[in-house]
Amino acid sequence: MATSTHLENLNKKTLLSQILIPLTWILCFANVVTLIYYFSDFPTWTYKDLFKVNGFSILIWTVVTFFSSVVQMYASNYMKGFKKKPKFLILCLAFSLFVMLFVIANNIILMVSFWLFMGLIMARLIGIDSEWKEAQEAAKFARYNYLGGTFFLAVAVGILAYSTGSYTVEGILVNLEIIPYWMTILAALCIIVAAIIQSAIFPFHRWLLSAMTSPTPASALMHAGFVNGAGILLTIFAPLLFSANVLLLIFIIGGVTAIIAQFSKLLQVNVKQKLACSTIAQMSFMVMQCGLGFFTAAITHLILHGFYKAYLFLSAGEGIQNALPKKPENMVIKPLQTIVILIAAILGGVLFGFITGKGVTFDSGLFLTFIVAITVGQVVYNVLNQQALSIAQKAIMTPILIVVGIALYAVVFNGVTILMNDMPMSHIAVPLTITHIVFGFVFLVAFYIMLSGKYRTIPWLYIKLMNITQPVSKTIVSFKSK
Repeated sequence: MATSTHLENLNKKTLLSQILIPLTWILCFANVVTLIYYFSDFPTWTYKDLFKVNGFSILIWTVVTFFSSVVQMYASNYMKGFKKKPKFLILCLAFSLFVMLFVIANNIILMVSFWLFMGLIMARLIGIDSEWKEAQEAAKFARYNYLGGTFFLAVAVGILAYSTGSYTVEGILVNLEIIPYWMTILAALCIIVAAIIQSAIFPFHRWLLSAMTSPTPASALMHAGFVNGAGILLTIFAPLLFSANVLLLIFIIGGVTAIIAQFSKLLQVNVKQKLACSTIAQMSFMVMQCGLGFFTAAITHLILHGFYKAYLFLSAGEGIQNALPKKPENMVIKPLQTIVILIAAILGGVLFGFITGKGVTFDSGLFLTFIVAITVGQVVYNVLNQQALSIAQKAIMTPILIVVGIALYAVVFNGVTILMNDMPMSHIAVPLTITHIVFGFVFLVAFYIMLSGKYRTIPWLYIKLMNITQPVSKTIVSFKSK
């Protein structure tokens, strides 16, 4: 009888969850209605010099509140019986509110403060279980990284404020021409460092790998929302990055990390570690899109990746198998399959150019189309790996997924571009350079090596990738259980 009563108590929804979850859904619904109502001609609202609300900020609000609502609903069941569940739900809502405040902050002091609070709350979510020492170590390591990112952001806006005499983001961006070039470069570099720390871009990727000790709902919120911070921050300061002429550097940083993360994902045997490496790779593609001058594409990538990764984390339990690692199955792509994939990718690229107008001239829009094709190619890889599908089913579904996936990306990209039409320099194609072309060939070669499994025949590469993708030692099982 006592056991039955205990189970009934666990199954009951707490008053807090009954309040917070509907409240977050109401916020999400209000944002969706606002987006639809003002879609083609979004106004800009300001409050003194403190806040600025436009289409871009409402778009991010909608995404953040949606993910927060889903995660809270999942957590209310996932954490039944966990005494810290009320605290977790409050922290989820607080995190969402600080993200919303960050994207509308026009005052630089408020912006830095909200960036800091976002990191501190995420660290609390990672270490929500105070009795789990590994999680506490992961939270501590993540917190150090977030504090470092906040420091670089503070230095950047401090330099810009000192040089322009303005303490608003809007005022700084319209006065960039009066800033000495060396100070512009220094500020831009600090912005880049702050962005790549939060998005776990190499060499700051280990905090994300270590944070896999966090509860699954926290991981979902982290990967669907928090790590996307680089795309948001770089988009806000896009004019500064153009002025400092550092877009190629951003592209290279993203490109190198994308290649490392894609290979590293194949070596992992833990479900959450695989997902972490996948997130790092996708964040790298997002950073590369910023480096191409297409910040609207980066926001598009941020949104689509958020939906995809939230689903994967919230369903990760279905894929966990407590067994010894198995020998990877060799997947051989036959010549006919290669031809089908290439034809479908070309058709998808043509469709992307028709829908968006990008990729039809010899500029960075061409590489943007290439990145979209590579991203959709990951879906194709997963389809080909599904042993339940017959050869005929694979032959039919592969080109359909490629073309439909690219078309969906293009439609969302156009919608995001419309909502961000008042964001300065958010979608300006830059000239293609030899660096872009070289990276294009490297990606094709790397993609072939990954699909063919040839990386397994290079021991030094295997060991190197395994070493650089290990969590911090104290965040794995290293403490005695009670």
